[in-house]
Amino acid sequence: MRRVEAGESFVITRNGKPVADLVPHGDNPRKRRHTGRELQEMARNLPPIDVEQWRRDREADDLIFGDDRIDY
Repeated sequence: MRRVEAGESFVITRNGKPVADLVPHGDNPRKRRHTGRELQEMARNLPPIDVEQWRRDREADDLIFGDDRIDY
């Protein structure tokens, strides 16, 4: 338990088969999903998008990774 308290995690097995995880309290292996309302609140606090900077960033990325446009 001291090692868990120090931040380590362990898999508990029974006959060699994993049956549980022993993790520090508060750790959640499953990420929490947000509601639509929560996402709206988070987006409301973001700075406005600089469209021209976004385009410059995309062009720079295309030079590195190649064009990813999809023709339908």
